[in-house]
Amino acid sequence: MSQKSVNRTELAKYLAEALNITQFRDYCPNGLQVEGRTEISRLVTGVTASQALLEAALDSGADAILVHHGYFWRGEDARVIGTKYKRLKLLLTHDINMFAYHLPLDAHPLFGNNVQLAQQLGLTPTGRFGDDNLGWLGNVSDAGVRTVGDLATVIERQLQRTPVLIGDPDQPLAQVAWCTGAAQSLLGDAIAAGAGVFISGEISEPTVHLARESGVAYLAAGHHATERYGVQALGSHLAEHFGLQHQFIDIDNPV
Repeated sequence: MSQKSVNRTELAKYLAEALNITQFRDYCPNGLQVEGRTEISRLVTGVTASQALLEAALDSGADAILVHHGYFWRGEDARVIGTKYKRLKLLLTHDINMFAYHLPLDAHPLFGNNVQLAQQLGLTPTGRFGDDNLGWLGNVSDAGVRTVGDLATVIERQLQRTPVLIGDPDQPLAQVAWCTGAAQSLLGDAIAAGAGVFISGEISEPTVHLARESGVAYLAAGHHATERYGVQALGSHLAEHFGLQHQFIDIDNPV
């Protein structure tokens, strides 16, 4: 496919409709967060709009950056100083657009973080749970993955990160629940939905006690590690749909 371009406003409208952004009560604005040049032909995707990602995107000649974790979070300091100033200055000086999609990208049935993580781990989705249906339920497709420990091994192999396992690794697998990122607060909902094991990105101190006392195993597989795949899938789709050049840039993050 020959390289083409898309108008910034057209791309924002397409993404708003495709990701159904008005459905969610989110912690940040979803969509175009920083306005840059009008025409976009080179798109960079990444998990978080860190300074390192911005600089790498600039080096690649990007017209636009699309991320899962953008800016302007609810309750943050509104002043444009320090780190925020440096990031915005780079984008504005070089006329680079920045799009960010948080909960809409977690939940999307085709490009979302949760469905894409399921593909990585060999999970077959069967249902949803929790606020905005952000949590997913399903079963392991591989008959050879029989225990919680087996599932932890799959996670380590596929995500290149050893998960924190709370529970008995020899526990037979029943229904699996998952939600990427910092979704440890959904463990109670996963238990109520009938899950035998819950996979998320992060873990908090109370999570350990709830997992132990409920008998539902918990696997913390990394916030960044579990959320690498949705934005890649979305970027690839946009490249195919609009004829754009797309590059995913993975800025390593151990959390």
